[in-house]
Amino acid sequence: MPQKLVGKQRREQLIHWLEASQVPLTGTELAGRANVSRQVIVQDISLLKAQDHPIIATSNGYLYMKQEQPSSLCRRIIACKHEPQATREELYTIVDYGAAVEDVIIEHPIYGDLKASLMIHHRADVDQFVTKVEEAQAAYLLELTDGIHNHTITAQDESQLDQVCQALKAKGYLVE
Repeated sequence: MPQKLVGKQRREQLIHWLEASQVPLTGTELAGRANVSRQVIVQDISLLKAQDHPIIATSNGYLYMKQEQPSSLCRRIIACKHEPQATREELYTIVDYGAAVEDVIIEHPIYGDLKASLMIHHRADVDQFVTKVEEAQAAYLLELTDGIHNHTITAQDESQLDQVCQALKAKGYLVE
């Protein structure tokens, strides 16, 4: 059994593990490595975020947003509307054109903008996200806004983003 990491030492190790990883690490995985509960990890992540560490929580786990992220990526925020059961098809459409879905954003009437990091790059990511929502019997954010939501999408060039928008428009998902 690994030694239980405590306090500052554990948080420093969390930063090290997150910085070294190319994929999201779940709270459960980090808890196992540190020999603590998942709740301790959640609290540590909150403390690290409060200290301005660029950690984001995605549907697949925690990511440390490295400063050397490719600046050559083109980024666009798009507005979409569809029923919850069309989520998989919408996300497939985006990734099939080589774009990535960074997040989903809704405008809540009470809380204002609510943003959830997704970091979806491939069909496998889409399947994993949709499966998690279904298994948790959770609601998609778009269910709070009659299907209206935004996505930040990224791609290597503007033409890919244009193709995504054309495909989403053809399916009736793009709000213009």
